[in-house]
This record gives sequence, structure tokens and C-alpha cells, in this order.
Amino acid sequence: MKRSLYIIVTLILGFTTSTHAQIEEPRNILEVGVSGGLNLNKMEFQPSIRQQFLQGANGGINIRYTSEKYFSMICAAQLEVNYSQRGWIEDFDDGTKNCYHRVTNYIEIPFFAHVSWGKEERGLQFFLNLGPQIGFFLNEDETYTGDWIIDERPASIRPVYGKATQNEFDYGIAGGLGLELKTKIGNFFIEGRYYYGLADIFSNSKMDDFGRSANTTITARLGYSIRIF
Repeated sequence: MKRSLYIIVTLILGFTTSTHAQIEEPRNILEVGVSGGLNLNKMEFQPSIRQQFLQGANGGINIRYTSEKYFSMICAAQLEVNYSQRGWIEDFDDGTKNCYHRVTNYIEIPFFAHVSWGKEERGLQFFLNLGPQIGFFLNEDETYTGDWIIDERPASIRPVYGKATQNEFDYGIAGGLGLELKTKIGNFFIEGRYYYGLADIFSNSKMDDFGRSANTTITARLGYSIRIF
């Protein structure tokens, strides 16, 4: 009886160890790359301001460390440092060609959990990026065109004109989906990404003009990376 029990326990432990080894396969891969793309940015204002997307540049470097494969899911951590143009274009719904837009420039640093499925060495992978992002304000530029007068604009949005960015530290949540082609000369990828800002560019106390003034950004990116080890 004891011998039978010993054999059963040994088989269970052996099966468990074998299964665990098959499920979780360690990796030790470091990749570095560059990317560039286009931002479509709007601001989430309260009180609201009618807007159109402002187009801006986005580009920088990325570092990815792959640590393991779990079932068919390849798990990695990815850090980026990007230059990013944000801002907004006000939508003048008055039939004129009047325009106001502001471009704000940032250094942004996303830190992602990067998970992918597909070929590891040569071929196509589908991937998901998700994680927090911080940003550091650099500078901004306002452009006014047309014959409009600030005092004729709605009273709730007049304070935005000429109002400098007050909070230079930005933070929020970012996520993206993409495809990566792995080849013998390096890896090529394309990604669509969305950023939801949790910080406001203007002060938001009860005595201030805006209760909410945060970035929301859609980004399309192309990139290239190489394996270091």
C-alpha cells in the first residue's frame, strides 16, 4: 500500500513538474529599436470646447526585454522614450475660416507590459502593449488666424486663449495593438495606440477656469528593432 502510494505521488509530482516546465519556458532576449509616426490629439475639457484632431509627430527609441513564454503567449517588458507633439484645434462652428490651435511638445516615457503571439524567430507576431505613461512638457505654440475677436467667443472658453500650460508633468494610461514581422535583418512593426491622460494641463481647483484639461491621443507608429542578445 505504501509502495503504491509512493508511486502515485511520484508520478503526480513528475507530471506537475513536467507540465510546469512545458507551460512556462524562460527567455532572455534584449531588443532595441526606433519608431516614428503620427499623433491625432484632442483635449478633454470641462467646460467642453468643440475641437478637431490636431496632427503631430511622434518618434523615439524603445527597449524590450523578453523573459518567458507562457503557453503560446510571449511575455516582455518594454520601455520607450519619445518626442510627442500634442495639442488641439478649436472647431469654429460659424461658417468662417477662423482658427485657433495650440501645439504642445512633450517627452513621453511609456512603460509597457508587452505580450505577443506567433513566430519567435522568423515570421509574424500579433502583440499587445499596455501600461502607464508619464510625460514632461517642453514648450508650446499658439496660432490665431481669421478676423475673430476673443471677447465674442463663448464666455466659458475665453480663458483658454493665451493661458500657458500650468502643469508640466503629465501621466496617464496607454495601450496599443500591432503586428511585428521578424526577419534575419531585424524586426519591423506597425502599431495603433491610444493614450488617455489622467493629469490636467491647467490647474483644476474650484476657483480655476477648467475642471478638466487632459490629453487624449491616437497614435499610428512604424518601427524597426534588432536583437542585442
